[in-house]
Amino acid sequence: MEMINTVGRRKASIARVYLSKGKGEIKVNGKDYKDYFPQPNIQLNVTDPFKVVDVENQYDLKVNVSGGGFKGQSEAIRMAIARALVKLNEDFRKPLKEKKYLTRDARVVERKKYGRPKARKGFQFSKR
Repeated sequence: MEMINTVGRRKASIARVYLSKGKGEIKVNGKDYKDYFPQPNIQLNVTDPFKVVDVENQYDLKVNVSGGGFKGQSEAIRMAIARALVKLNEDFRKPLKEKKYLTRDARVVERKKYGRPKARKGFQFSKR
């Protein structure tokens, strides 16, 4: 098996994942994923696709991620990993799709409008 590369996106984050046979090492931007994402619930996003299809510690990952915050980045990585696993074995599609890991979550921050302090909030109204 050669290297499989895929892209995942979420909010403003873009993750490029390179999956290859190995012993479960995950590097995010050159660091171990546990150092890059210190929160345990965010680390879970990265490892979840492997748990769903029962292939933990069988593949090495090299991840390049940019843009957005840590939550958006972790979810972008999760999507890219799920796509890579489907490229690897088409039987993984059904369980990953049920968990919605293959669906692009298109929700992004609404842009700020002119004449307002935020997207929808108005300035305080004064009658007199």
